[in-house]
Amino acid sequence: MKITWLGHSGFRIEIEEAVLLLDPWLDGNPMFPADRRAEAIAGATHILLTHAHGDHAASAVQIAAETGAGIAAIHELAEWLTREGAANVTGFGKGGTIEAGGARVTMVNASHSASIDFKGGHPIVGGSAAGFMIAGEGQVIYASGDTDIMADMEWMADYHKPGIGILSCGGHYTMDMDRAAYAARRYFKFHSIIPCHYRTFPILAQDAQVLKTGVPPGVSVIEPEVLEPIMF
Repeated sequence: MKITWLGHSGFRIEIEEAVLLLDPWLDGNPMFPADRRAEAIAGATHILLTHAHGDHAASAVQIAAETGAGIAAIHELAEWLTREGAANVTGFGKGGTIEAGGARVTMVNASHSASIDFKGGHPIVGGSAAGFMIAGEGQVIYASGDTDIMADMEWMADYHKPGIGILSCGGHYTMDMDRAAYAARRYFKFHSIIPCHYRTFPILAQDAQVLKTGVPPGVSVIEPEVLEPIMF
């Protein structure tokens, strides 16, 4: 399995027979090198969107058109994306599971807002925010999406048993590094954590040192670099 950061909250996850693009915000992402776009999206089979905000969903329709990848998102966002011209969109809900090239993707809860805020004018209702449990190759990845700590994390961890956490932890809009470390200690038994939704803008945390010092012994916090694959 290979996980590659695309900057901010975007990831390329190569798992089983799938190439998943998680929240692939490329256009306008200050961390993403525009001249490496083709490399980032090559062979994509599925686009997974945790919620409707522009820094997660704004590039999805264009990437889907370029690659032929289907988009999977919460029902209301899926309906809107279809009206925007996306050809292969799967809408589902929290607790629902879809098959993706041999991997299984289950939508779980997140605590965050979720309007479509990148089309001009007033924000449009885009369903609610979510995370994903992605299972394949003997591993389970918890992609938290934008969220704060939730009591739901207790049953989610117990039921899905993720070993890898992709956690939003830049603060201001999501939980910060200290809160993410608390969630990791309190609820999960990760062997590896990849922080995200940080470093992109000055208002967000610029490193993960607080997270590294706050997680239990033996948990590896891997600070990703854009387009440098992490192997599991």
